[in-house]
Formats: sequence, structure tokens, C-alpha cells
Amino acid sequence: MKNLADLQKMMKAAQEMQERLQKELAEIKVEGSSGGGMVTVVLDGQKNCLEVRLDPEVVNRDDVEMLQDLIISAFREAVARVESEVQARMSGLAGGLKIPGLF
Repeated sequence: MKNLADLQKMMKAAQEMQERLQKELAEIKVEGSSGGGMVTVVLDGQKNCLEVRLDPEVVNRDDVEMLQDLIISAFREAVARVESEVQARMSGLAGGLKIPGLF
């Protein structure tokens, strides 16, 4: 029975850690940019797009494809930064342990 109680304590601690991490991730704001900063995308830690900023110079009706490429590039950079931040926070919470499926 002691093992069951220990397991329940570990499960509760893991759930609390997950809830804390989710709150932290919701508060993270990460930017990705492209075109020398002419396009900026802001994501939260759950990869929700919060903002897209476009420099008026990059908006050209004769070259919509370039603008689309810049937005995609900025979004991908922001996603990579979110993933890096999440991994860093997960590593900190797990005490540097490599847990399969989490990293």
C-alpha cells in the first residue's frame, strides 16, 4: 500500500507541475521576424498567434507572394523560438532528466 500512496503523490506532483507549466507557457510571448524586421509574428508559448506586424514598405500589391513568404518565414522562426523556450523550461522543471516523450 505504501507504493500506491507514493505513486499517487508522484502523480499529483506531476499534475501540479503540468498545470504550472501550462500557465507559464500561456504568459510567454515570443517574436519571429523576417525581411530585416519588416514582418514580425508574435506567438504565445502554446504557439497561438497573438500579433502580426507588417512594415508598410513590405506591402506591395504587385508582389503578394513575397509578403506571404516573409510571413511564413517569421512564423517559422517564432515557432522555433517557442519550442526552444518550452524545452528550456521543461528541462528546468524536470531537473535536467531526459524523460522519453517529453523532450
